[in-house]
Amino acid sequence: MQKIFKISLLIVLSLILSCKKKKTAVTNPNQVNTNVNEYIYKNTPEFNDLIVAGGSIYHSGGTCGLIIYRLAMNETNGDFAIFERNCPHEGGTNTNAKVYRQNDLITARDTVCGSKFYITDGSIINGPSAYPLKAYNYTYDGNVLHIYN
Repeated sequence: MQKIFKISLLIVLSLILSCKKKKTAVTNPNQVNTNVNEYIYKNTPEFNDLIVAGGSIYHSGGTCGLIIYRLAMNETNGDFAIFERNCPHEGGTNTNAKVYRQNDLITARDTVCGSKFYITDGSIINGPSAYPLKAYNYTYDGNVLHIYN
């Protein structure tokens, strides 16, 4: 019985220790740090494309605007991915370097350098960018999406 307990304990500990660690934000030293404090209300037309998972919109704010992507329909935090549209490769030095959603609706490409990113998590698909899209914090209470940094 004690042997089974020790084996069970080892299994549980190995599962706990093998869990993913929280991602550490990658800081782009060249990107402009613009103050963001935006509100989008669920009952407005702007929110319509965010009603379903997989929906996305462009929104003002940040250096060159924001891409807001609806990940899930849980009505809780964790439902959205929100990123700066200014390409991280250009580092804020070129405000014409904006990322745009692609036809597949889950990627975005910069029209200046051609870098491609997932809008689900901001990660790089291909460069030349060495940095992911800059993510913004948010809260969502089921009625109001508050975006901030």
